[in-house]
Amino acid sequence: MDRPDTLDIKDVTVRLNGQTILQDFSLGLEAGQKALLTGPSGCGKSTVLRCLLGFVVPQAGSVHIAGQALTAESVWTLRRRIAYVGQEPDLGAGIVRDILERPFHYRANTALRGNLARFSELFDAFGLARSLLDKDAGDLSGGEKQRVALVSALLLDRNIFLLDEVTSALDPASKRKVIECFRSHTDTTMLFVAHDAESFPFADSVIEMQGGTA
Repeated sequence: MDRPDTLDIKDVTVRLNGQTILQDFSLGLEAGQKALLTGPSGCGKSTVLRCLLGFVVPQAGSVHIAGQALTAESVWTLRRRIAYVGQEPDLGAGIVRDILERPFHYRANTALRGNLARFSELFDAFGLARSLLDKDAGDLSGGEKQRVALVSALLLDRNIFLLDEVTSALDPASKRKVIECFRSHTDTTMLFVAHDAESFPFADSVIEMQGGTA
């Protein structure tokens, strides 16, 4: 049955530039489950997320999202189920308010325009000053960019979140706010990447990666 919030990676092998990044890697998340991928730099954590987004095509194995195989034909549809935020998010150019509103100009998101009323609520939850809405994105700090990108992702009401080192530029107080916000999203499927296994203490499972395997 089609489930909009399930992830299944089975026996995936990825080789890039003659190097094996992932070898027979498997991971399955059911609705609402949270998993943390951790391990040293270069062990393949971010590549797992890139496979789920269709940016990397495995040489072997399969990737399914919502019970549907991720292929060149299905990738654009399946990406609309996913919110992805990277370690150094590219917000684009312009004023923060305009950047947050931009996705809702697309036909696929017009029905969600009412979510823009949650600006204030989410800025407060992440400890962001509301004055940032009128600030140029190029003037934001790294931590502010990370939190604005998280706000943007939450406004789109996606069922699946892929978060890659999204608290790396935050001070401890801001990090706690992000953790508490995502802890409250009990029905959302989440896959986190972090060096620190304690970054998301509410994760249902912690997957320690070494050399492309778990």
